[in-house]
Amino acid sequence: MHFCTTNGTKRMKQHIYESLLAKKRKGQRSFAVLIDPDKVDAQKIDELTGLAVSAGVDYLFVGGSLVISNHLDEVVQHIRRNCSIPVILFPGTPSQVSRYADGLLYLSLISGRNPELLIGQHVISAPAVRKSGLEIISTGYMVIDGGAPTTVSYISNATPIPADKNEIALCTAMAGEMLGMKQIYMDAGSGARHPIREEMIACVASNIEIPLVVGGGIRDAEKAYRNCKAGADVIVVGNAIEKDVSLIKEIAAAIHSVPVRQG
Repeated sequence: MHFCTTNGTKRMKQHIYESLLAKKRKGQRSFAVLIDPDKVDAQKIDELTGLAVSAGVDYLFVGGSLVISNHLDEVVQHIRRNCSIPVILFPGTPSQVSRYADGLLYLSLISGRNPELLIGQHVISAPAVRKSGLEIISTGYMVIDGGAPTTVSYISNATPIPADKNEIALCTAMAGEMLGMKQIYMDAGSGARHPIREEMIACVASNIEIPLVVGGGIRDAEKAYRNCKAGADVIVVGNAIEKDVSLIKEIAAAIHSVPVRQG
C-alpha cells in the first residue's frame, strides 16, 4: 500500500542563509536581537523594532524555551509591519512556528543525548515546518554551562558542555558540521551567570567553516566585541536588552566595528 502524499522535493528558500554565508566570506559580523513573545506587548515591540532599525540590527530572532502566550503570529506580524529586518524563529518546541516569519532555526541539540531534541521532535514537526513555507536553517545547537541552571538546560534535560572543556565543544561542532548542519549555535542560555569564554569560541570558530552563532549571558558591548574577535559570526542578545533596551545601539555599534577578518 502506498501512503506517500508529498508533492515531491522542491528547492527550499535560502535567502537568509546565503546572506549569512556572504557575510562570513567577507568577514562581517552580525547582530541578532532575541525577542521572547511572552515578554513583549505592542508598545514594547514598537520600541524594540524602532531601536533595531536605527542601530542597524541584522536579524530579529523570535522565540524562547517556553512560549506560554498564544500570540506568536501576532508578535511576528507586528514586527514585520514595523520593519524589514529578517525575522527568524528560534523555537523551543515544534509548536512555535509562524508562517509570517522569514525563516526558522531547525535546532538539533547536538551537545546533549536527549533523542527527542536531537531528532524526535523534528520528525513530529517536519510536515508542519515544510508546509509553513519558511526558510529552514538546520542548526547544530550546543548548550554551554553558563554557571547557573537555565531554562534551556532544564527543558532539554541535558547536561551542558562544561565551560572549560574546549575540546568537547570543538569535536561536537565538527561533528555537527560533518553531519550537514548549516550553522553552529553555541548558547549559554538566557540568564546565564557567565557568557561563553572567548577561548572556547576561538577553538570552535577556527575549526569549522560554517557560520558560528553565539548567545547567552552577553550583557555589554565589550563582551559582544570580544566574542566577535574570537570568531563568532553572529551575536545573539535577549535577556540583557529586555532589562535595558539602550544596549541595542551600543552592542550593534560594537559588533559592526570589529575589523573585517582577512582571508
